[in-house]
Amino acid sequence: MESDQQFLETIVKSIVNNPSDVKVERKVDEMGVLLSLSVNPQDMGSIIGREGSTAKAIRTLLRIIGAKNNARVNLKIEEPEGSERAKKSESKPQMRDIDDVVGDLNL
Repeated sequence: MESDQQFLETIVKSIVNNPSDVKVERKVDEMGVLLSLSVNPQDMGSIIGREGSTAKAIRTLLRIIGAKNNARVNLKIEEPEGSERAKKSESKPQMRDIDDVVGDLNL
């Protein structure tokens, strides 16, 4: 197992509640190294963090490890099957017509 893959696996297993479900796949191509991470669906919040802060920190650490080894390291967090996370377009509130809003005020 490569040092970047082992590093990612160690960090993620220490964060999640289901460390036995952590899987890291490593692929190398002309763009660099791609680490694909999959975890238990219940642990996704722990890996992403508030507003993506944990995922961003992990990516920064992987970039440092890659620089030390003269490689570009990228992290892909696999979306678990059956995820109920809203798509970006669905998460925005729907615009309402002004007549509907005024109608609600005249209750």
